[in-house]
Amino acid sequence: MSLSFPLLVELGTEELPPKALDELALAFRDGVVDGLVRRGIAVDATTARALWTPRRLAVQIGAVPAQQPDQAVERRGPAVAAGFDGAGKPTRALVGFAQSCGVDIAALARVATDKGEWFVHRAIRRGEPTATLLPLVVAEALQALPVPRPMRWGDREVAFVRPVHWLVMLLGDKVVEGEVLGLRSDRMSRGHRFMGNGKPVWISTADGYVDALRAANVVVDPVERRALIERAVEATADDLGGRARATPALLDEVKNLVEWPAPIACAFDREFLRVPQEALVMTMETNQKFFPVLDAEGRLTERFIGIANIESRNPGEVRRGYERVIRPRFADAAFFFDDDLKTPLTAHQEALRKVTYQQRLGSIWDKCCRVAELARVIANRTGVDGALATKAAALSKCDLMTRMVGEFPELQGTMGRHYAVAQGLETAVAAALDEHYRPRFAGDAIAGTPLGRVLAIADKLDTLAGLFAIGNRPTGNKDPFSLRRAALGLARTLIEGELTLDLAAQISEAFDLARKDIERIERERVAGGGKPDPAAPARDDAADLLAFVFDRLRGYYADQGIRGDAFDAVLALRPTDLTDFDRRLRAVVAFVALPESQALAAANKRIVNILRQAAEKGDRPAPNIDATALEMPEERALAAALSFQGDLAAQKLRSGDYVGALRQLATLRPAVDAFFDKVMVMAEDPDIRHNRLAVLDDLRRRFLLIADIGLLQPA
Repeated sequence: MSLSFPLLVELGTEELPPKALDELALAFRDGVVDGLVRRGIAVDATTARALWTPRRLAVQIGAVPAQQPDQAVERRGPAVAAGFDGAGKPTRALVGFAQSCGVDIAALARVATDKGEWFVHRAIRRGEPTATLLPLVVAEALQALPVPRPMRWGDREVAFVRPVHWLVMLLGDKVVEGEVLGLRSDRMSRGHRFMGNGKPVWISTADGYVDALRAANVVVDPVERRALIERAVEATADDLGGRARATPALLDEVKNLVEWPAPIACAFDREFLRVPQEALVMTMETNQKFFPVLDAEGRLTERFIGIANIESRNPGEVRRGYERVIRPRFADAAFFFDDDLKTPLTAHQEALRKVTYQQRLGSIWDKCCRVAELARVIANRTGVDGALATKAAALSKCDLMTRMVGEFPELQGTMGRHYAVAQGLETAVAAALDEHYRPRFAGDAIAGTPLGRVLAIADKLDTLAGLFAIGNRPTGNKDPFSLRRAALGLARTLIEGELTLDLAAQISEAFDLARKDIERIERERVAGGGKPDPAAPARDDAADLLAFVFDRLRGYYADQGIRGDAFDAVLALRPTDLTDFDRRLRAVVAFVALPESQALAAANKRIVNILRQAAEKGDRPAPNIDATALEMPEERALAAALSFQGDLAAQKLRSGDYVGALRQLATLRPAVDAFFDKVMVMAEDPDIRHNRLAVLDDLRRRFLLIADIGLLQPA
């Protein structure tokens, strides 16, 4: 058995792109592990660590065998039938094969296949030292990294995401000799660019790498570095009398910008706090990678925290630099805000007519008009003020024309809310201008107000219907218009907002509005001299869009741990009120947990098969169960139980208690089991046969009022 040693590979570079660094480092680790495993070198992937800083990519593996294991090699030669001539002498093909293998013909084995018998040569190939294979493994891993545009530097022929400067490859305490990307390997790493005094860092052993670099002012473990930043930011904010806004995304990015994090407490002029805090926060986080400091109520203070990549002897200079760089950006934001306030939101509506939303769907103003009509209808159906819904829809995209949103597109909706409040518009309208974009991303909350939810539904419906109508549907992994996100946001808003709405009807109305604009715009284009567009193939766009929404719902419920067969059991009934769909699904999930569920699900499947086979023979259930034709006690018992328990379940259904209804029907199990044990459904007498089919049909119909539980699979 080969001895095992810890392995270290480190590639030193110029500063790597911070947003891509996590992906690059993890892919490098996986590539090295995969390259070793493919060569038969057993590696415990759980001991493989991806380590990185802005200036290096590294892989450290706990134990790697020093020797590749011996490998059995089998090489197939000519067919036995072609190996000898008519005189029984070896043919040239057989002689040549044996010579190429370096053995006598007698040493060749034979193997039988479904296509005949063949000569084969079997041998044991000695494994190579891991140190011999490692340079190629590393080179392959680097070549496979997701680098869209590799760069060249100097007069070198090699290319990488950034220029490379050093290479460390150690197996235990031994240097692995080799060359990768034009660099010869050794054990000399580099410390901090400024705090390391420019001296190489001697790495004694592969497992001593992290500690050796820490002594050179480099925290090479990204998890440790991120935790250091988070603790430093929280402690500094606490010293400032506030709490830091440290989002996971910002922490992840900042950890990829520094090797030795040092917090710097800073401040800006309080006068800037009159600007909406979202604009100031975005400037700090997105442009400067600073951490804002909030007060106990979550309001922005004039304090912020920068993370320096050095423990400066004069931190005051670093602080003044951070404060100097933030001031002009805040001044721009204040100017944009003040300038935008001079123009009412309604004054931007005319400008929206000149901005194309989509060539075949018209301008952004055309979209606002469609959304306004949908919002009015939805509001009236859900008990929301229709006039306010129309007003909010007409103003929903006006902030796109403001200077602030022009500079910070991510603030669309947010700035609309601020301008609406400043201009004295209704509070509900102002909130809806912001909330109708929700959920903006995975995990985001839906709109928080009734009017916001109405506008969110109307806006997403128009987006989906319009783009489906002109054929711009997602294909494969491509979804340039984020229609999957819009569909899930629409469904979540309906379900989590508990809005009772016929989605199929709303989709049809959205298509009607979109097609009217499409036809009008096409007429205007042709009247202007354009050639008519070829007729699109006939499709049921509304049905396709409804199915598209349900596809998104499947993943939504799967993320909650809800079984796919439970989802299918409800989907089979095609309820188009998603709130009702959700209640039914929750009831099925509760039903599955009952001990009677599996037997009743199996019984429903059996009933479906019996009714189908009977129909194929021309037998149909009687229109009603004839109590006088029930011969056996088991069928009389089931019919009586169906009548009594079914009526109780129906009462619960009328009040929307799907869980209670299914629990009531679950009590039928003993009677159902006894029926199938004792009663021959397909009796010779057609009246008795049809009556028994009617009993089974009634049982199935009772369950189908909630879901098709016959689709449930055994646990």
